[in-house]
Amino acid sequence: MMNQSTHQKPHAILFPYPLQGHVIPFVNLAIKLASNGFTITFINTQSIHQQISKAGRSNINDNEGNDLFSGARKSGLDIRDVSIYDGFSVDFDRSLNHDEFFEAILNDFVFHVDEVVGNLMLSNPSPNILIADTFYVWSSTIAKKYNLVNVSYWTEPALVFSVYYHMDLLKQNGHYDCIENKRVDIIDYIPGVKAIKPTDLPSYLQSDDTNMVVNRIIKRAFKEVKNVDVIICNTVQELEPETIRALQKYHSIYAIGPIFSPGFTSTFVSTSIWSESDCTNWLDAKPHGSVLYVSFGSYAHTNKETIVEIARGLMASEVNFIWVLRPDIVSSEESDYLPIGYEDNIKDRGLIVPWCCQTAVISHPAVGGFLTHCGWNSIMESIWCSVPFICFPLLTDQFTNRKLVVDDWKMGINLRDEGSISRDEVAEKVKFLMKGKEAEDMKQRIKKTKKELEDGLAINGSSQVNFTKFMGDLESILQLNHIAK
Repeated sequence: MMNQSTHQKPHAILFPYPLQGHVIPFVNLAIKLASNGFTITFINTQSIHQQISKAGRSNINDNEGNDLFSGARKSGLDIRDVSIYDGFSVDFDRSLNHDEFFEAILNDFVFHVDEVVGNLMLSNPSPNILIADTFYVWSSTIAKKYNLVNVSYWTEPALVFSVYYHMDLLKQNGHYDCIENKRVDIIDYIPGVKAIKPTDLPSYLQSDDTNMVVNRIIKRAFKEVKNVDVIICNTVQELEPETIRALQKYHSIYAIGPIFSPGFTSTFVSTSIWSESDCTNWLDAKPHGSVLYVSFGSYAHTNKETIVEIARGLMASEVNFIWVLRPDIVSSEESDYLPIGYEDNIKDRGLIVPWCCQTAVISHPAVGGFLTHCGWNSIMESIWCSVPFICFPLLTDQFTNRKLVVDDWKMGINLRDEGSISRDEVAEKVKFLMKGKEAEDMKQRIKKTKKELEDGLAINGSSQVNFTKFMGDLESILQLNHIAK
């Protein structure tokens, strides 16, 4: 806990990026900081706030009205719930109109941020720390204007951070943003990164269209991050030691993860933007380790042909499975993508739901494998539950995360080795993970890594030590700011 005798109580404004995969680690960080004596003002966009509120009223952990943090305050934590206009009405389809939405986030959102933060400066205690998602491009402008400690929170692995941070090296060496003849050989010149194939770079860095809005966001964000006071990262020192050490030569950067909800499977703060189905009774009736959990996250999309091949492959595998199929997994405009009669054909051993509480499912003893898109939250949660992976990355950091899981840590296998998905390959990979004796080594490795995560979060573990150092940095900067006033 920070020493509050020399300055006012720490009051941090937390600004997650408006995607569920970013909101979850921000909420968990808010709880951790508030448990250490901080006042927190948590700012979601109005759209995300409404989606979580609507889903929360349908879930077991209901919210009181529309205040997402009422349960947290009842437990004694000072977390205040604020929402912000993002430039669009709440019913605007941000997924279908992806580029238009993120163009506004890149160029116009800062004006709404400025207005909200300006009003918050009148609160008691007034904010003195800004913790913004690394993908935001305005943190230095806002922090400087309001004399806030500028903290960047990176919610993905350090490897992905390092790749983005060194985009200039990728360009100089012909692996990114080339007019012609882009190199396809191994990348071995990024500090702290032994080697990475171009196909393992985040998807946006593999694209030839380097002027797309997301690429421009990344370029601006990683120019911006060089100006922050402190960077915190939702990873574990033991998982990525060389990459983190290399980054620490440039910045104060602390691996403080994995930051989970205090109860892991249950929380007093809703973070889901979809109504959750309860799978407990179905899982309770299945043998230990017999169920494959299948989910491609809250954001990524794929095509109908891929869904059909995975569906046929799951059926042919004869393995029990729970499959989370969001209504918009193909598109907001297309929801009819499963083969006719499929749910009837698999009803004895397959359960298809639009959404569920992922931590409750993968921590259930019946679950023995996870077919995943390789979102970072999913990877951390699955390691924590000692559940190995079948990897099917779809976009952004997921390709790089797959490299960590399959190639470096050897805790999973690829769903496809090359080309398009086929039902035969799906069935073969599912049977290998769930029934094959060869997968036992993988399961032992993931148990060993889970122990590293547990050790990191222990009192003298690396993540807890780093969190204490991070708190010390905040206190030192706050004292300097207090003297400078």
